[in-house]
Amino acid sequence: MRRMAEEIQPTKEQSSWILSWLPSWCPTSPSHLKDAEEKMLKSVNRPFSRQHVRISNNNYLWTLAFSTRPQPGSLPEPPARHRSPLVLLHGFGGGIALWAQNLDSLSSSGPVYCLDLLGFGRSSRPRFSTDPEGAEEQFVEALEEWREKVGLEEMVLLGHNLGGYLSAAYTLKYPQRVKHLVLVEPWGFPARPENPNHHSIPVWIRAMGAVMSPFNPLAALRLAGPLGPMLVQTIRSDFKQKYSSVFDDNTVSDYIYHLNAQTPSGETAFTNMTIPYGWAKRPMLERIGQVQAHIPVSFIYGSRSSIDSDSGYAFKKTRPDVKITVIRGAGHYVFADQPNDFNRTVLQILAGTQEKKPR
Repeated sequence: MRRMAEEIQPTKEQSSWILSWLPSWCPTSPSHLKDAEEKMLKSVNRPFSRQHVRISNNNYLWTLAFSTRPQPGSLPEPPARHRSPLVLLHGFGGGIALWAQNLDSLSSSGPVYCLDLLGFGRSSRPRFSTDPEGAEEQFVEALEEWREKVGLEEMVLLGHNLGGYLSAAYTLKYPQRVKHLVLVEPWGFPARPENPNHHSIPVWIRAMGAVMSPFNPLAALRLAGPLGPMLVQTIRSDFKQKYSSVFDDNTVSDYIYHLNAQTPSGETAFTNMTIPYGWAKRPMLERIGQVQAHIPVSFIYGSRSSIDSDSGYAFKKTRPDVKITVIRGAGHYVFADQPNDFNRTVLQILAGTQEKKPR
């Protein structure tokens, strides 16, 4: 049964540093984001619980939980002797409701948790370290504290985009907690080439990057004031098509706008972790080889994505057991472009992690 969680309002300390420059006419608020998320999640049929999971420093991570054995009044615990829980981490600028076309299917065979990363969505938006390694550590430690509070011993960790990068970073630090690492179109793996091919970067990213390079990547949404929602509808009109089977209006673009017009906390951390055009200052491909050999690693790419699968295949050269799936007709948001194929691929991975029941 869906349960409305205690609403935690951002503290003055967390919000005051943006209020000094955020245009007062910017048509957003935490309440607007909540309403936009609610509208997105109406398309989900399976029961789930939701709550803010409190971690240290007065922070919290907004969480949805699906289980075959729901526990009224609290986040459900994973059923015993079943597959390890699946934990979904969204990408840069995303949030839990972007999994709307996946949650019913993925939770059909076992527990699923999805959360807004620290600094994004409806999670708290603290100050991050300006040091890229320090910011990465804050993300990773927040996830570990969340795991401990929820009570998961191990999990299948699936991350998209920035979530993929952070999933890999978490696996490197806490290998005993990861049953299987699933990287969906992960950001931040290759090092920036000396002469990067700008044609491989989407036009809208290059255009915004040229104009907004001194600012956070999504500052334009906040500076646009009341034109912000229209800006999202125009620049990311593709999202309406991605979710056209469940929404026939601007539900998704409204959600994306309110996700990214709030305090740019995680966005600022991401900026500090990158060099121009979104390359990682600490490329994950230089470290992922340290993932322990007993942890299976799977990559999922879209055949039409601007992110190529070279990183996955480069890693596979040193780890032949790495699985790589390229889903036809899908772009970077493979889980939204081809949700049925994506869900089928992930369920196959989950079936391989099924724990054997004792005799």
